[in-house]
Amino acid sequence: MDTTPAPPVGLDAHLIVNRTTFHLDITITAAPGEVIALLGPNGAGKTTALRALAGLIPLTGGHLHLDGIPLHHTPPDSRPVGVVFQDYLLFPHLTALDNVAFGPRCQGATKSESRTHAATWLTRMGLSDHATTKPRHLSGGQAQRVALARALATNPRLLLLDEPLAALDARTRLEVRAQLRHHLAEFEAVAVLVTHDPLDAMVLADRLAFVEHGRVVQEGTPADIARHPRTDYIAQLVGLNLYRGQADGHTVHLDTGPAITTTGNLTGPAFVAFPPSAVTLHRDRPTGSSARNLWYCQVAGLETHGDQIRADLTGEFPLAADLTTVAAAELGLHPGAPVWATVKATQTHAYPA
Repeated sequence: MDTTPAPPVGLDAHLIVNRTTFHLDITITAAPGEVIALLGPNGAGKTTALRALAGLIPLTGGHLHLDGIPLHHTPPDSRPVGVVFQDYLLFPHLTALDNVAFGPRCQGATKSESRTHAATWLTRMGLSDHATTKPRHLSGGQAQRVALARALATNPRLLLLDEPLAALDARTRLEVRAQLRHHLAEFEAVAVLVTHDPLDAMVLADRLAFVEHGRVVQEGTPADIARHPRTDYIAQLVGLNLYRGQADGHTVHLDTGPAITTTGNLTGPAFVAFPPSAVTLHRDRPTGSSARNLWYCQVAGLETHGDQIRADLTGEFPLAADLTTVAAAELGLHPGAPVWATVKATQTHAYPA
């Protein structure tokens, strides 16, 4: 009986890249069929990580293993990696068919074989009618699908997507996001997605990794991240007010600011979060309110947020509140206006820091 362990599959990467003013040190692991999204503010290191995976930036240290095979010294054109760039980078002089056929042709397939394979991919992408179309005559959504087909036509074991929906208008983005989700669900190897858009990440990825200052600061499923953000950037991205302090039973004493009453029962360092929709605003101090949390604030700014108005508040501590345009008008809100903010304990969520 052969007891030799099966070779590891999937991605196992420890990416260390040292530059003059920036240091990246992150670990990314993923199983075949898994989609990982890298998110973070500008300059966090997301694109550097993606380019390191593609071999376009050399590693200073660490390793890159794909299906158990070390790739950190392998030239980019020899890696089983497909890349969809933000601007797609389709060859302008080639038709959609020949753009997709380019990869298989480089891998040694004949011209006829490459074009047959490319035609199959264009059909899968719903683009068979555009096989002879050149990129300048394609819509943004069509160009995105050609770029994806070109990346997948080489049968990569790692698919890298750099802001794949950023160049699309809002209406096209909605449609293409749904199509991309379908294609990624069928992809049998590892996919790594870089995006600034939390909705793209939540819809497309199985797991999210947030990168700040060259480090992964939080990782988990979309549901975990949305429920337990651990930095201000992540909280803002998922739409929560987030604070840190010391928990003593049902009270969290904030590091800066007042205490917050919660329904949780914790001891020690803790986060407490609640959505802007949980905040109720009053022009006068409310009496008889059932809310356990009451703070005096001032309106620092107002902006449209979807079909509501988001009020940024300062005072005892900063927070965001969402309210309807009618409610904002009835309260007479304007920058500098004094308000009282209330939040029920049942609408807060506390968890260990």
